[in-house]
Amino acid sequence: MNRRLTAIVERDGDGYVALCPEVDIASQGETVVEARDNLAEALTLFFETAPADEVDRRLRGEVYVTQIEVAIG
Repeated sequence: MNRRLTAIVERDGDGYVALCPEVDIASQGETVVEARDNLAEALTLFFETAPADEVDRRLRGEVYVTQIEVAIG
């Protein structure tokens, strides 16, 4: 069974960090694609090895990614 999850990728120094907020798992890579692929591998390992109660405890049902505008300075 497949499940569509969110991947948020941001620059961190010379590389990138990818985060899946639904289960609070992150990975990193030298490029956006590498960070995303490493996150997919980390998620696969999590779902293959974590006990069902751990998956249920960490898995959030809905995550929305949006942008907001705020005044600064």
